[in-house]
Amino acid sequence: MFKLFKYLGKHKTAVFAVIALLIVQAYCDLSLPSYTSEIVDVGIQQKGIERVTPEIIREETLTTLTMFMNEDEADIVKKAYTLNEEGFFELVVDEKEALEELDNIFRVPMIILSQMQESEEFDLESAMQMLESGMITKEQLLMVRQQAEEQMQDVSETILEQMAVLAVEKEYETCNVDMGSYQTSYLLSTGAKMLSLTLLMVAAAIAVGFIAARVSAQIGRDLRSKVFNRVVSFSNKELNEFSTASLITRSTNDIQQVQNVSVMILRMVIYAPILGIGGIIKVANTKTGMEWIVAVAVIVIMGIVAVLMAVAMPKFKKMQTLVDRVNLVAREILTGIPVIRAFSREKTEEERFDKANKDLMGTQLFTNRVMTTMMPTMMLIMNAITVAIVWFGAKGIDAGNLQVGDMMAFITYTMQIVMAFLMITMISVMLPRAGVAAERIDEVLNTEPDIHDKKEVLDAQIKEKKGVLEFENVSFRYPGADEDALEHISFRAEPGKTTAIIGSTGCGKSTLLQLIPRFYDVTEGSVKVDGIDVRDLSQKTLRDYLGYVPQKGVLFSGTIESNIKYGGEISDEVMVEAAEIAQAVEFIDNKPAKYQSEISQGGTNVSGGQKQRLSIARAIAKKPKIFLFDDSFSALDYKTDAVLRHQLGEKIKDATVIIVAQRISTILHADQIIVLDDGKIAGIGNHEQLLASCEAYQEIAKSQLSATELERNGGR
Repeated sequence: MFKLFKYLGKHKTAVFAVIALLIVQAYCDLSLPSYTSEIVDVGIQQKGIERVTPEIIREETLTTLTMFMNEDEADIVKKAYTLNEEGFFELVVDEKEALEELDNIFRVPMIILSQMQESEEFDLESAMQMLESGMITKEQLLMVRQQAEEQMQDVSETILEQMAVLAVEKEYETCNVDMGSYQTSYLLSTGAKMLSLTLLMVAAAIAVGFIAARVSAQIGRDLRSKVFNRVVSFSNKELNEFSTASLITRSTNDIQQVQNVSVMILRMVIYAPILGIGGIIKVANTKTGMEWIVAVAVIVIMGIVAVLMAVAMPKFKKMQTLVDRVNLVAREILTGIPVIRAFSREKTEEERFDKANKDLMGTQLFTNRVMTTMMPTMMLIMNAITVAIVWFGAKGIDAGNLQVGDMMAFITYTMQIVMAFLMITMISVMLPRAGVAAERIDEVLNTEPDIHDKKEVLDAQIKEKKGVLEFENVSFRYPGADEDALEHISFRAEPGKTTAIIGSTGCGKSTLLQLIPRFYDVTEGSVKVDGIDVRDLSQKTLRDYLGYVPQKGVLFSGTIESNIKYGGEISDEVMVEAAEIAQAVEFIDNKPAKYQSEISQGGTNVSGGQKQRLSIARAIAKKPKIFLFDDSFSALDYKTDAVLRHQLGEKIKDATVIIVAQRISTILHADQIIVLDDGKIAGIGNHEQLLASCEAYQEIAKSQLSATELERNGGR
C-alpha cells in the first residue's frame, strides 16, 4: 500500500501545495461552527453584545463600577475610555489582550451593578455621598466585591456572563443605542465573515481537486508509459511468465485503480487527519465536559474499520487475479471464435466464461456486502453521537453550564471528526484493491528482462554490414525445461545465398530462427553476425540487420502503406517495389483506396495469404542484410510461392536469406538446406546432396514429392 505514496512522492511540489490548500480548507471548515455558535449565543441571545466591557457608558455608571475596583483596575478602565460629543464615555481600546483584561475587570462589578439596579432600596447618589463623606470606605466596597465573588464560585461562567451582558444591554438602552440595529449589524458582520470563509474554502477545494486530478493523471500516464516500455523490452520468457491477458489488466485496470486512489489520497486521506485533529482541538477548547463522547465514537469507528479491512483485504487480493482470469478467458474465446464454431463448442465456452465471471462476481458481491455495511453503521454512530450530545448537552444548558450555540458547535465539530474517520473508512474500501494493483504493477516494473544490452557493446567494431551469419555449437533449452530444444547446431549463412531449414513439426526450426534476433539467448555456444556475438551487439544494431517475417503474419491497425513502411523511413518507390516482389500489388491495386486502404486490428479484413504477402513486403521494404522467413510462404499457393521466391532471388542478391519451411518445393533451389531432427542437425547440403545422403530428408521428400519428381531430382 505504501507504493501508492511512493508514486505521489515524485510530485512533491504538488503534494505540498495540496497540503497547504487543505490546511486552509480545514481552517475555514473548522471556523464556521464557532461563528454559528456566536450567532446563536451572541447575536440572538445577547443581542449582538460580545463583551462585558461596554463600548459606550455613562459617567455615573462608570463611576459606580469603579467603586468596586481597586486603584490599578480603576486606572486601567479610565484610560480605556474617552468622552465623546454626546457626553458619553466611549471605548478606545481595540487590542485583544487589553479587551480581555477589561472583561475580567468589568465582569464582577457589572454583576454587582445589575443586582443593585434590581434592588429598589439602592440609590446611586446616596451611595456616592456616603463614599465621599467617609461613611463607606473603599475597603468596605472591595469587601462587598470579594463577598460577591465568593458567592459566585458555585455559579457557572455562562450564567455570570449572561448577567454581566444583561447589565451592559441596559446601559446601552440608557445611552439611546438602537439595540435592533446593533444586533442586526452584528449578525450581518458575522454572516459576512462566514460567507468569506465559505468562499475561501470553496476556492481551496476547487484548487485541490484540480491539482489532484492533474497529479493522478500524470501518475497514470507515467505508469502506463513505464509498464509499456518494460513490457516491450521483455523477452519471450517474461511474456510467457505474465501472460498477455495479465499484462493487459495490469496496464489498464490496475493503473486505473492506482490513478483513482491517488486522487482520493490527495483529496481525502490527507484532509481527513487534518480535519480530525483540528476538530479534536476545537472540541477540547469548548470545555463542555462531553469530550468522552467523541473518544468513544472514535474508538468504535476504528474498531469497525479494522474489522472491515481484515475481512475484505484477502478478497481484494483475490479479485485482481479473477479479473485476469476473466480477461484471459474472454480473449481466448474472442480470438478463437472460428474454431469454437467449427467444433460446436459454443456451449462449453459459454460455461467456461460463465464460471470465471461468476467467480469474480461472487468475490465482488462479498466485498461489496462487507463494505455496504459501513455506511449504515457510520450513520448509526453519527446519529447516536448526536442524540448523546443533545441529551447530555440539554442537561448542561439546564444547569447553566452550557449555551445552546456551544452545544451546536460541539455537535458540528463532533460530526466533522466522525466525517474525517468516515472519509478514511471510505478510502479504505479502495486502498486495499489499489495496493494490490500497485504491487502487480511493480511486479512488472521490477522484472528485469532476461535479454538486455551489455554495458559495453561492440557496435563500433562494425565498419560495414555484410550479413554473414554463423551458429557455433549452439544449444538452447527453454526456461524450466528438462531437455535441450536444440543441441550443438553449427552452420554458416552468407550474403547472396539462401539457407533453408526443414524438419518435422516440433524439431526446433522456429526456435533456431528466434535465437538470431535474440528473442531468446543461447544456452551454450554463440550466434554471430559479421563475426560478432549477437550478445555483444546492442539489440537495435542487431535488429537493424534483420528483416523478420513471423510464421503467423502480423499486421497493425492503419493502412497498407503504414504496414509496409513499418520498418522506418521508406519512400513510396521502395514500398511499391517491395509490394511487387511480395506479389501483393495485384490485390492492392484492386482496392479502391489502394495503398491507403484501411487495415483493421490484426489484419482481420484481409485473407491469410494477403496478410502473409504484406508481412513479406514489410520485411523487404526495410532492405535488411539478413532475411528471416519463418514458414512465411505456407499460406501462398504454389504459383505465387514460386514467383515470389524467384523475385526474391533476383532483387535481394546481396542479402543473406534464412527460410524455415515445411514444403520441400519452397526450398528446392536453396544454396544450403539444414535438416533438423529432434533438435539436432541430421544433414546439411543442397537438395540433391541431401536426397542422396540424408535419411531424414529422404523421408520428408517421399511424403511430399511424387516418384517422378524424386527421380528427376536424383532421389532413390
